Amino acid sequence: MSKVNDKEIFEKWILSKPWLKFYEEAVPKEIDIPEIPLYKFLDDAYKIGADHPAMIFMGRKITYREFYEDSERFGRALVDKFNIKKGDKVAIYLPNTPQFAIAFYGAIKVGAIVTPMNPLYTAREVARQLKDSGAKVLVALDLFTENVEKALEEVDINAVIYTGIEDYMPSLKGWIYKTFMKKVKVPIDNVKRFRFKDVIRDVPPEAPRPDVNPKEDVIALMYTGGTTGVPKGAELTHYNLVSNVLQIDAWLFRGRKKVDKYVGVLPWFHIYGMTTVLHSAIYSVATIIIFPRFDIKELLEGIKKYRPNVFHGVPTIYSLLINYPEIKKYDLSSIEACVSGAGPLPVSVAKKFEEITGGRIREGYGLTETSPVTHVNPIYGKYKFGSIGLPIPNTLAAIADLEEDRFLKPGETGELVISGPQVMKGYYNRPEENKKVFFEKYGFRWLRTGDIAYMDEEGYFYIVDRKKDLIKYKGYSVYPREIEEVLYQHEAVAEAAVIGVPDEKVGERIKAFVVLKNEYRGKVSQDDILSFLKDNLAPYKLPKEIEFRDTLPKSAAGKILRRVLREEEVKKLEGK
Repeated sequence: MSKVNDKEIFEKWILSKPWLKFYEEAVPKEIDIPEIPLYKFLDDAYKIGADHPAMIFMGRKITYREFYEDSERFGRALVDKFNIKKGDKVAIYLPNTPQFAIAFYGAIKVGAIVTPMNPLYTAREVARQLKDSGAKVLVALDLFTENVEKALEEVDINAVIYTGIEDYMPSLKGWIYKTFMKKVKVPIDNVKRFRFKDVIRDVPPEAPRPDVNPKEDVIALMYTGGTTGVPKGAELTHYNLVSNVLQIDAWLFRGRKKVDKYVGVLPWFHIYGMTTVLHSAIYSVATIIIFPRFDIKELLEGIKKYRPNVFHGVPTIYSLLINYPEIKKYDLSSIEACVSGAGPLPVSVAKKFEEITGGRIREGYGLTETSPVTHVNPIYGKYKFGSIGLPIPNTLAAIADLEEDRFLKPGETGELVISGPQVMKGYYNRPEENKKVFFEKYGFRWLRTGDIAYMDEEGYFYIVDRKKDLIKYKGYSVYPREIEEVLYQHEAVAEAAVIGVPDEKVGERIKAFVVLKNEYRGKVSQDDILSFLKDNLAPYKLPKEIEFRDTLPKSAAGKILRRVLREEEVKKLEGK
């Protein structure tokens, strides 16, 4: 293809933004993004609604006043007690708790860079992230003490600040929790190991704030989770996160304040939960109903009691909810708007969830490197099932050739590339990786997402599969997602994953993993599933094996990890 044609494609199908015709009328085509620090959202929320509940945690309401003042105290303590300076790293090893939000905002106010950790990490993984990021202070849950202390045998940091779930629980509940839960020996010495509450006690709520360059100053070092290899730290700036919060708000809420209640079940250590729930709720002066872990009964009880209207989730959560045997006992009618990300949303799951709640669930798309949201289906406008939707305001999206830096026409399959204010600064200390994922063309900086996709002529985008998940069977390109979509249409299937297993004769043979709904276990066979697939897929796409499992491996964000399944199969082959 000639460069002239490539430029014609760019001007006709990308720069002209054909998707704008399908924006809802109230959604702006472009938004003004101010160059401000992210913590201004909390400053403004404090001014607008100091006594409005920011969070509800284990039944306790925490106002914006308490949130704001404790974050100021924490920031001041980082500087005065731990000598944290602008650009220093502060690691957070916590589940969703008020302390997570307080530590995050306190740290960025004083110019520190926060690097959150997955609460499921082992000691080895904690040590690896501490080393790679160069963190000087770690804020950790006391229940993780054993992992932290083992990690400290491998890496040296200035201080550990331990906190307990009970620190922000109602006083009676907190006392009961502390008294009757398993005792954890926390080695507090006030030299290197401290208690969170002690650190902020008697500290004035006045954090020193260094000068900020929002477009250049990194505030979050978000590790990609390792689903495609060794985790890398994505550097996100104030401007990246401010942009994405305002883009999401323009799509969903359009500036309303002190109205919404968010379901806070998505983990905040993950960029999806951090941006769409934590930061977005603060910008909207909304209330977050915090769930430190995913427990389906606790979640349903919380929705019933507190009546939240905004629910950001992942397909696994929605699937578990609709298949919960006692779902009809719960009133979920408060739910208005749901966005599903971090993986493909099966059409059958989306439709059933809307039937149960009366709300609207829309598939979106994003990744750690884009803060994360780049695409969402219109909430009330034209929704195409199976599509990730339209690029959100101020975002350019295109399909590029898998190998060359050239653009493809609508309907052609290639790699999804993104340009916009939410795109990361780069990977931390990974210059070679940055060369692989970025390219400059026609005056824009483009990020290669690693996802195989196509765009239709109306500007709706569709993910075909991960570039690294593509299965090569006898020369055919087989996309796992297509097979999974068909599997989810079977009435007995609760969860499904498809991978390619190395095979000398055919390249990769196709294997499916299936979790059956409880009422079908022991009643549905491999032949039953294969017979169903034969009626819906070309012969070369049919799995050669179906394995039934009770559960599938998932990330903390609820994303099914094909990588883990593939590694298990490779180990089996090596053991033969």
